[in-house]
Amino acid sequence: MKKLVLALTAVAAFSGSAVAADLAPRTYTKAPYMAPAPSWTGFYIFGGGGGGLWAADNGTVSTATGVAIGTGQRNGGSGWLGTVGAGYDWQVNQGWVIGILADGQFGSIRGNVSDTFFNLAGPETLRTSYAAGARVGYLVAPNVLSYVNAGFSGSEWSGSNLTSVALGGAALTTTPSFHRDGWFVGGGVENNLDIFGIHMPGLFMKTEYRAAYYGNVNLPETVIATGLPTVTTPTFKSWNETVTTSLVYRFNWSGPVVAKY
Repeated sequence: MKKLVLALTAVAAFSGSAVAADLAPRTYTKAPYMAPAPSWTGFYIFGGGGGGLWAADNGTVSTATGVAIGTGQRNGGSGWLGTVGAGYDWQVNQGWVIGILADGQFGSIRGNVSDTFFNLAGPETLRTSYAAGARVGYLVAPNVLSYVNAGFSGSEWSGSNLTSVALGGAALTTTPSFHRDGWFVGGGVENNLDIFGIHMPGLFMKTEYRAAYYGNVNLPETVIATGLPTVTTPTFKSWNETVTTSLVYRFNWSGPVVAKY
């Protein structure tokens, strides 16, 4: 009986050793590591272009009394522009970004200005505008920011030679170039180019709509032939709308969220 027990014990020992030898060696698997989301905090610059239009309430007042004479009308213009600027953003948490910005727009958005009393009209061009303000945005994805902005805006406009269609288009009077200040509101979307399959860390694209509003200005006319002022003064109150697309370079950008193994 003892010999039978010893024999069974030996068989069991050898069988266990054989099974253990057949088992595959244990492998070590490293858990995936998620890189931290990049921060939007930092300085950026941008440049691009687009198109725009302006509309203006145009009337005429008496030079002597300042009382409105003639009829009022609305003029408009359209054209192209380029833009450059810079800013700084702070990412306050996982979802929200706030920032400050400054930029300039240059180009030719051209329409007309009129002396509605004498039925004179001439070309008027928005040459440049500039802005400084703030923006607030929400991250719809770690590398996509949807934002709104607002702030101060200034503008520079050309002078104009006013002509009469009734007199064969001859230039009769001139208005001076002028500067107007106002304010703007807008919004847009900014995203890393990785979403288009272009891996260029720090390089972004943004598309923005902006509306700028400027106060009324009187444009004293001067008769071209004699150099004497006329008895009428055109008034001009405009607002502008632009849509631009720009390339943005963010100096602190570290890259999109990726999984490393």
